[in-house]
Amino acid sequence: MHQTRRWLAATSLTLLVALGGLTAAAQEPDYTDVNAYILQAEMALQREDYLMAAQEYGKAAEFSDNPDVARKAAATGMAFGFDEEALRSARRWLELDNSSDEARAFVAQLSLRTGDTRTARRLFRELLEKSEEPPGEKLVLLTRYLSEGVDPEDADKLMRSLAKPYPDSALAHYAVATMALQSGDVDAAIDYTARLVGDDMDPDPDARIELAIMYMMADMPDFALSQVNQVLLEQSGRLDALRLMAIINFHKESYDAAWDDFHDLLASGRYRMDALYYLGRIADIREETDSAIRFYSEVQQGSNASVSQQRAAALLAHEQDDLNSALALLDQFSKSSPANAIDAMRAKAILLASLEKHGEALGYYEKLVTFRPDDERLALSRAELLVRMDRIDEALAAYEAAVRRWPKSALSLNAYGYTLADRTDRYREAEKLISKALKYEPDSPAIIDSMGWVLFKRGRYEEALAELERAWAGMPDPEVAAHIVETLVALGRRDEALERLAAAEEQAPDSEPLKNVRERLFGDAPQ
Repeated sequence: MHQTRRWLAATSLTLLVALGGLTAAAQEPDYTDVNAYILQAEMALQREDYLMAAQEYGKAAEFSDNPDVARKAAATGMAFGFDEEALRSARRWLELDNSSDEARAFVAQLSLRTGDTRTARRLFRELLEKSEEPPGEKLVLLTRYLSEGVDPEDADKLMRSLAKPYPDSALAHYAVATMALQSGDVDAAIDYTARLVGDDMDPDPDARIELAIMYMMADMPDFALSQVNQVLLEQSGRLDALRLMAIINFHKESYDAAWDDFHDLLASGRYRMDALYYLGRIADIREETDSAIRFYSEVQQGSNASVSQQRAAALLAHEQDDLNSALALLDQFSKSSPANAIDAMRAKAILLASLEKHGEALGYYEKLVTFRPDDERLALSRAELLVRMDRIDEALAAYEAAVRRWPKSALSLNAYGYTLADRTDRYREAEKLISKALKYEPDSPAIIDSMGWVLFKRGRYEEALAELERAWAGMPDPEVAAHIVETLVALGRRDEALERLAAAEEQAPDSEPLKNVRERLFGDAPQ
């Protein structure tokens, strides 16, 4: 078991937090070009040009005979999510050190990430067959590994294939159930694990804990609680059960009980990051801003680290008016956790845009769309920011590029169509785009609102109102309300429009669209 844990742990992304410590091992005094590439990579990291860093390390790996250089290159690319660059370096690493299980595991995971399932399956099988531990145990460990940056359906198919030779292993079946759950097949996963527990005369508490986790993922907290209570009856000091009990209490909104449970967990020294995260959330819910920031800021590792740091930064900037500290927090997090650096950069862009520091925000978005060219939401966020900066031609070009890149995306089609309707007179083109978006998502209130707005722009007020009311029924958003008010005024129903405006203002008193409508259409009317 020790050997299996070693290669799994070595290839986990948590290892990549320590990237900064690999520089010395990558020195190549006999290869001037190699050292030059390494220097360029390190300089790129300093200026947050993560893609260039991965590329320059990759060049160093290509020209070097030192597997440590290739390892550094592969680790850098994987940490920042540049899978193609990382895969090339990992292959070079394996070429230089074919006996390395760590290199083989890197190539396996990166092959799976980039769609080469056949290579991934072959290499994972090699790794599984090399160890003497029972195959079920190895497959259970592999579930955690396959959860990192891999498409859940691909991971599910791969696990089923790897487990197929072991039909009599309960743990192998459990590993399959775990990946099935992550791919969305909740019923099958729970059914199998529940049978594992139910068929055993003396059920393993570990199996009960795993079943409880599955119930939680399926939003069945009461079923989860029954399993945890049974474990605690048998093993009252079991900390993983206490952790799960605390999480269940949180989700049941029993915040006082959860607060006490998480403080007990914190005092134990186990599951520290989970305890800090949930204590931060409880303090946030209670509007105890200082405590929330303190707890969130300490969550430096684990699956909740990125969201915790982002929330702490948002509270610093918006609630305490301390943008500098917010940005410094995110910068520090990027340095300590390279795997989260691009998420932190995205958080900085969103934060700066929300504070109308548009130029600085755009600078980050320009980098981000280079780092993540396949991220549709990033591309649309950049385009939306250009609209807010009144750089309409550039925004429209960005939206047009998004529609070419994702021609069947209702999100891109709607964003482009709405902007054309709202900021130009190209109404026919806008209506075509929005109609196409509705074919893909006919019940989307946001797209229905866009259709109502373009109909308004084309002077078809009755049709527009019908669509806008339908959108409001599914999404009572202040911008939809503003569109309804404008349409009612155009129809001559001014008194009704004013009533709708007042009602919407009660729900969203700080809404800019509502303020704009009142100023333009009801400037003299009392509020």
